[in-house]
Amino acid sequence: MNPYTYIKNAIIVGHYKPGTRLTEKALADELQVSRTPIREAIKQLEVDGLITPYKKRGYVVKSFSIEDIRQIYNIRALLEGYATGEAALNRTEEALGKIAHKNELYRQAIDSLNREDIETIQHIQRINQEFHSEIFLASGNEHLISMIERVVVVPIIFRSFYWYDEHQLMRSLQVHETILNAIRNHEGDRARVAMEEHIYQGRDDVIAALRKQDILSDSTSETQR
Repeated sequence: MNPYTYIKNAIIVGHYKPGTRLTEKALADELQVSRTPIREAIKQLEVDGLITPYKKRGYVVKSFSIEDIRQIYNIRALLEGYATGEAALNRTEEALGKIAHKNELYRQAIDSLNREDIETIQHIQRINQEFHSEIFLASGNEHLISMIERVVVVPIIFRSFYWYDEHQLMRSLQVHETILNAIRNHEGDRARVAMEEHIYQGRDDVIAALRKQDILSDSTSETQR
């Protein structure tokens, strides 16, 4: 695994928590590589919005406020909603088959959920991402896909599936079914609205969970001022 992927995954799973300081030397020692690939990884992670410079030396894993999360999810809803509407209009039969297949895998992943096994939760998250990715590909808009990939990084950090109960997972699956049927029937507006509501519901669930755990503040974080 290259340094960029390793560090990014470590942030996503919480090994490097928000506010954790990262330095080239410490990361190079941990991964047992030279500083050159670490430096390249850090540049990309900063572009991704996952880390930010710390004073004059090193970086820290970026912290996000509730308002940050709200705004990012709102942008995501607009972009993903538009992409889903476009997918309904532009999809091919092959693309539809791939979307349907990912949704079936998502159903199976939910059925196999074991709260004591974190890998099953990570599997659900991964399959959900793949379902969404197939929809974006079906839109046929590469520029839109690139924009979405940038915005989705932050919601992944807060991993809503780690807090989802069975009811929330089944609700998510039901919305997937609505989105899939709308794409199947070339119903652009219905697909767009369903995806937007799907993202907004995810936003509300994540914020509620983070407030409950007192992970985020209601004001903008210090690292972003």
